Amino acid sequence: MKKYKVGIIGATGMVGQRFATILANHPWFDVTVLAASGRSAGKTYKEAVGERWRIADAMPEKMENMIIRNATDDIEEIAAAVDFVFCAVDMKKDEIRALEEAYAKQECPVISNNSAHRFTPDVPMVIPEINADHIRVIDDQRKRLGTKRGFVAVKSNCSLQSYVPAIYPLDKKYGVKEVLVCTYQAISGAGKTFESWPEMVDNVIPYIGGEEEKSEQEPLKIWGSVENGEIKKATSPAFTAQCIRVPVSDGHMGAVFMRFEDGKKPSKEEIIEAWNSFAGRAQELELPSAPKKFLHYFTEDNMPQTKLNRTLENGMAVSVGRLREDTQYDYKFVCLSHNTLRGAAGGAVLLAELLCAEGYID
Repeated sequence: MKKYKVGIIGATGMVGQRFATILANHPWFDVTVLAASGRSAGKTYKEAVGERWRIADAMPEKMENMIIRNATDDIEEIAAAVDFVFCAVDMKKDEIRALEEAYAKQECPVISNNSAHRFTPDVPMVIPEINADHIRVIDDQRKRLGTKRGFVAVKSNCSLQSYVPAIYPLDKKYGVKEVLVCTYQAISGAGKTFESWPEMVDNVIPYIGGEEEKSEQEPLKIWGSVENGEIKKATSPAFTAQCIRVPVSDGHMGAVFMRFEDGKKPSKEEIIEAWNSFAGRAQELELPSAPKKFLHYFTEDNMPQTKLNRTLENGMAVSVGRLREDTQYDYKFVCLSHNTLRGAAGGAVLLAELLCAEGYID
């Protein structure tokens, strides 16, 4: 098949670097443009990143000598050179919103890793296995923007990718009333390594700015529905969250406590069956980045473990374990996902695959 020409906006940052490694050998997408701030523009990718390369995999050789374009000054030229872009810039939220809409208005679809547009009512925030139908709101967004091709679509917060996929099928089948989640988040979620953030060695920080608000509110948009050209947030389940930074390189873990609607508490066996049998639109379409099995339940008491399981199915699957009844809630369990693969760049690539497969990117 003919490959889509894609650009990476914000290519020099950690998530941009992850995009580069994921897309280096992608069967559908060919990276033809790399863009970043004016500080990097005009340099080769290798020169611009220098010693700040933070991914275990090497920089893709075919991208090393690509010249970095100016992400803010060269919008028209970049948009004309690609079929769509991935965006992972480090800017103020209002600047990101303006930048992404500027690309969209140049008829260039934007698949964003940023949080700036997550609560824009006509911008879909999609986990392809869960709320793929939300992409139809793009038709209304295009009317607002006055575009034929251009639009903005976003992926959710990276920590949500660990616990929301495990809760969603249970809510749809039995009705989940309340969720309490504590997330234990890797330092790569802050764009850091132990070399660049030595304060995190042998340390735990019980605060991540803005993370708890995202963890409580974003699931309600994912649970929502498209109505009158906007995504209307759901009113339940009720989420409360506490988010903690832990000394782990990659992988976000969640400890979840959940209460079902009155009279709808399933058995432990029914919950595990719901997890093991759950599949979404990404699996139906057999998208290249989709895990064959989305949710993997581990029966061992000490599983899943971050170091052992974060790369399950190329880092795109979710690991679940330790399901048991609770003395205050109905059940509790733990879950794990790779925050820069399923959570960040990989989740955005999977979303792009969905949009291409469903005809929203031609």
